[in-house]
Amino acid sequence: MCEANAYLFKNGEETLLMKSVDLVEPEPDGTFRLVGIFGDQIVVKGKIKRMNLVDHRILFEE
Repeated sequence: MCEANAYLFKNGEETLLMKSVDLVEPEPDGTFRLVGIFGDQIVVKGKIKRMNLVDHRILFEE
């Protein structure tokens, strides 16, 4: 499987946003739409700080 977990880095801490992210899609308003393997979706406001696909991690920051 190639899914990744998405985290938000804020105030020096990482918080899990979503497990098993299958799609990260930039939106015109500057946010990112994350879609999970079961079709669940969230929208993240911020920027991508780091993607480590070997470790299956996507790190966002505000």
